[in-house]
Amino acid sequence: MKRNRLVATSVASTITLALALTACSSGGGNDDDNGSGGEAATGDVRVWINGSDTPQDARDYLKETFEEENPGSTLTIEEQSWTGLVDKLTTALSGSDSPDVIEVGNTQSPAFTSAGFFREITEEEFESLGGDDLLPGFVEAGDWEGKHYALPYYAGSRVVFYSPQITGDAPVPTTLEEYVEGAKALTTDTRSGLYWPGQDWYNALPFVWENGGFIAEQNDSGEWEAGFSSEGGLAGLEQVQDLMNNASKAPKDGQETDLQVPFCEGNVAYLSAPTWIQWSIKAPEEPVKPEDVPGCETTYGSDLAAFPLPGATAGEPAAVFAGGSNIAVAQKSNNPELAFKAFEIMMSDEYQSILGANGLIPAKVSLSDTVPQEDPISQAGVAAAANARLTPASPRWADVEAQNVLQSAFTKIANGEDVQTVAEELDAKIEEILNS
Repeated sequence: MKRNRLVATSVASTITLALALTACSSGGGNDDDNGSGGEAATGDVRVWINGSDTPQDARDYLKETFEEENPGSTLTIEEQSWTGLVDKLTTALSGSDSPDVIEVGNTQSPAFTSAGFFREITEEEFESLGGDDLLPGFVEAGDWEGKHYALPYYAGSRVVFYSPQITGDAPVPTTLEEYVEGAKALTTDTRSGLYWPGQDWYNALPFVWENGGFIAEQNDSGEWEAGFSSEGGLAGLEQVQDLMNNASKAPKDGQETDLQVPFCEGNVAYLSAPTWIQWSIKAPEEPVKPEDVPGCETTYGSDLAAFPLPGATAGEPAAVFAGGSNIAVAQKSNNPELAFKAFEIMMSDEYQSILGANGLIPAKVSLSDTVPQEDPISQAGVAAAANARLTPASPRWADVEAQNVLQSAFTKIANGEDVQTVAEELDAKIEEILNS
C-alpha cells in the first residue's frame, strides 16, 4: 500500500516537534508518580503489540500472570498492524488516551525514544530487567542521551526458506554469488527462483553489506553520510537488481506482506523472510478464524526447510538485517505503575522463554537455548542472528521510513532503472533527512 507523501511528511514533522519538546517533557519517569498525575490502585492496562508474531501462549501468560498478581486490575492486549504504525503511534502517544505498554519496531525506536514518548528506565531497573544480558543492538536502539527508554522485546533474522518439492536436488548455496546464480537457475516462466517484492528493502541490505557498502555512517563532524552509492553499495545493488529482474515474479511495487501466499501456491523456490513466517506457512489450509490467511500445512509446509543467507565467503553467513522489536512504557500512561508491572512480566525469563520456544530470539542472550534445538529453521535463524546488523541509530531514521524513501528507491531498481542514479538520489535523500 502506497502512503500519501504529505501524510508521511506530517508524521515526520510531528516526531520532530516532539523531539524539540523533549527537554521540557521527558525528565524521565522517575518522580514519585512516574510522570502521571496520580496512580490508581487498580485499573486496566492496555498493551499494544504488532502483527501476529507474539504467540498466543505468551499473550495468555501475560494476561493471566498480570491479573493474578494485581487483583482487581485487568490487562487488555490490542493488536496493531505494522502498516502505518508510525502514524498511529505518533497520534496515540501524543494524546490523552495513550496505550500503556508499546511494542515498536527496532528501526522506529530511536525516533520515539528521543521524542520523549517513553518512560525512562533507571539504571537499577535496567539491571533488574537483564542489563548486560540484553541484546546490545536493541538496547542501543532504545537508548537516548545515555539513558534507557525502550528495551529489546524479541529478535528474528531473515533466513531463506525452501521446499524440496520445489527445489528438487538443487544444492544449498554456500556463497552469496552461488545464491544469486542458484535462484536464477530455479526460475521458470511461472515460478520465482527468489520471490522479491519491489518495495522490500530489508532483504537488500545484506547485499550492500557483503560487498563492503553501508547504509549511513556519521563522519568526524557528526554528520551522516549515506553509502548506497559507494563502490560496495553499488556492487550489492547490481546483484539485487539482477535477482529482482531475472529471478522474481513478484510485483515490482509489492510489499513483503503475506509472503506465505505465493509460497503455498508452489510458485516460489527461495523465500527470504523472518524465521517467524514459518508458522504462517505451516498454518492449516482451512483457517481456524475467518480472518486468518491460509497456509499449506500438508503440502509445501510439510517439508519446509531453511538456511542462513550465505555470505561473500564460503561457510560464513551473510550480515543480515536484525528484525524484531523493542518495548516501552508510554510516558503518558494513565497507570504507569501497573504498566511497569506488565512490562516486567514481558521482560521476565518465563515470558521470554515462551517466545524462544516459539522460534523467536529472546531479548536475553542467556535464553537463546530456549529456541528449539531440534528445529532447523529456528537454529538457522540463530546462526543468522550471530552476524545481524541494525539500521542507523538515528532519531530521524523513522522519518526515512515514514517517507517511504527506501521503498520508492527499490521499486525503481525492480523496474530496471539505472542503479547508480537511484543510489545517488537515495543517498542524497537519506542525508537530507538524517542531517536536518
